[in-house]
Amino acid sequence: MKPLLILITVSSEEEGARLASALLEARAASCVNLLPAIRSFYWWQGKREEAAEVLLLVKSAQEQWEKLETVVRRQHSYECPEIVAFSPERVEGRYLAWWEGELGAFSLES
Repeated sequence: MKPLLILITVSSEEEGARLASALLEARAASCVNLLPAIRSFYWWQGKREEAAEVLLLVKSAQEQWEKLETVVRRQHSYECPEIVAFSPERVEGRYLAWWEGELGAFSLES
């Protein structure tokens, strides 16, 4: 498995918790951290915007990308949700084994 760290912004902690739960239930993520009270400044449809948001830091894998993207698009309140993935260069071995094991558990169950 190729691990991914994925950033997703949402409108509230409640939405973040619902999305985190949906991602875990689908086994599209092994862990989701909610980072509350971020303030975002951005352009949207030609206008400068500012919003209070919550950032989700999702631990997933390249092999789960399509499933993760489907869950996010289905559950997210935004017309154009942020779903940005990064590949970590290094992950501590025991943590990586857990990370991959939790994602692989879905394959064993289905």
